Amino acid sequence: MTWKHVFTSSVGRKLTMGLTGIFLILFLIVHVGLNACIWANDNGVMFNRAAHFMGDNVVPRILEIGLFVFFILHIIQGLMLVASNRSKRGTAYAVNYGNRGSKWYSRSMGLLGTIILLFLVIHLAHFWIPSRITGVAETTLPNGVVVHDLFSLMKATFAKGEEWVVILYTIGCISLAYHLAHGFQSAFRSLGVHNKKYSALLTTTGYAFAIIVPLGFIMMPISMYFNWI
Repeated sequence: MTWKHVFTSSVGRKLTMGLTGIFLILFLIVHVGLNACIWANDNGVMFNRAAHFMGDNVVPRILEIGLFVFFILHIIQGLMLVASNRSKRGTAYAVNYGNRGSKWYSRSMGLLGTIILLFLVIHLAHFWIPSRITGVAETTLPNGVVVHDLFSLMKATFAKGEEWVVILYTIGCISLAYHLAHGFQSAFRSLGVHNKKYSALLTTTGYAFAIIVPLGFIMMPISMYFNWI
């Protein structure tokens, strides 16, 4: 398979989707773990320290570039796969088997991906652009290191009066959950992990991941909004 086939053939696109999907799954694990530091109940010290580490070291910054590249590849290849599948299908089936044939979310990956993309743009505008470009208020950690006060920015973003933001993030995370419910298993199967020995474990792990990680993300704006932190 040539490099051209990797990005243009059906098999190549699925392989690219699988590889980028697994990378993004790993990113979600790191991201939800870092954000969970807000529950340390130390007025954001642990969260700001972790965010400073991710933003001030060379390796995470290099990985950040790779993350954007993989996001773009994942989105482009996903849209191309959806378009290709629709063109092959041509006209609608005479009988609609609904969820008996496949789950609705597995047939709606393009729609779910689009919602997540829109959510991602807003999320970047709320946090990444201020922390990297426009600037964020600073705070001093107990060890004397001056860092961006992203904890206070998060509290302001999800404060009372910003209900639309909390609702938007909730919708985005629910869309992510359904996207992962199919995408987690699909990513590994695209790489050949689909034998009977691991199928049940992969399915169970995929559904657990699709529930736990988005739920963790949802609880962050909700916790901020209701002052649970």
